[in-house]
Amino acid sequence: MKGPSRRSLRRAVAALRRGAVIAYPTEGVWGLGCDPRNRRAVKRLLAVKGRSQKKGLLLVAGRFSQAEAYCAVWQQTEVQERMATLWPGTTLVLPGSRRAPVWLRGRHPDVAVRVSRHPGVVALCRAFHGAIISTSANPAGKVPARSRHQLHRYFGRLVVLPGQLGGARQASRIVDARSGRVLRS
Repeated sequence: MKGPSRRSLRRAVAALRRGAVIAYPTEGVWGLGCDPRNRRAVKRLLAVKGRSQKKGLLLVAGRFSQAEAYCAVWQQTEVQERMATLWPGTTLVLPGSRRAPVWLRGRHPDVAVRVSRHPGVVALCRAFHGAIISTSANPAGKVPARSRHQLHRYFGRLVVLPGQLGGARQASRIVDARSGRVLRS
């Protein structure tokens, strides 16, 4: 699978920087994303999706260093071992740092992070110089978009990073990085 063009990446990154919600392909479904540091962008994303802020959101990155500022994982050997074993692919619930804003964490002290191997996600996070918020592209209660047609039916005009979905048939597994407990399989 090929990654997005430089032009497409520049357009998506510019949209993220100005506080827009964008759509992009992931391993299994289309995702919606925004800049995790921009509270207004996060509010827009939650409104578009019809999702409560209390639930919290996850970060997606091409490598952990892009999300590290939001996590407090130093000197936690078990957590670091799970990160090394389960990434890329699995979403890990990690201890949140003081830099993780409430609009990212919701009512939780932790932060959910997925390091992706999808070429579009990896290229987007590299061009953005950081992790982005990631949630499935669907209004609350609807099935996630698996085509651009369905994406446009749900949300109308969004900045879309072109690309193909990966082959995953279900959402990523979620694991608590401290306990190893599977929260979603």
